[in-house]
Amino acid sequence: MSELSPAAQAVLDAVKEICPAPADEIAAAALRAAIEQVLYEEKLGWTGYGYYTHFQNQILAIVDELETQ
Repeated sequence: MSELSPAAQAVLDAVKEICPAPADEIAAAALRAAIEQVLYEEKLGWTGYGYYTHFQNQILAIVDELETQ
């Protein structure tokens, strides 16, 4: 198992507290669902276009780490 960034490790640890396994897959799925909701809200015009882009990219980087570990 490769070493995770502090952000990805924090997400994984939080999920492991409530669900023993497969925590990495559950954490990645939850983060991906959060991003999909933000994208949906942007599509509806509920948020400013691109407002969350920086945060989306950070969350997706964590998702990639969790899915590839």
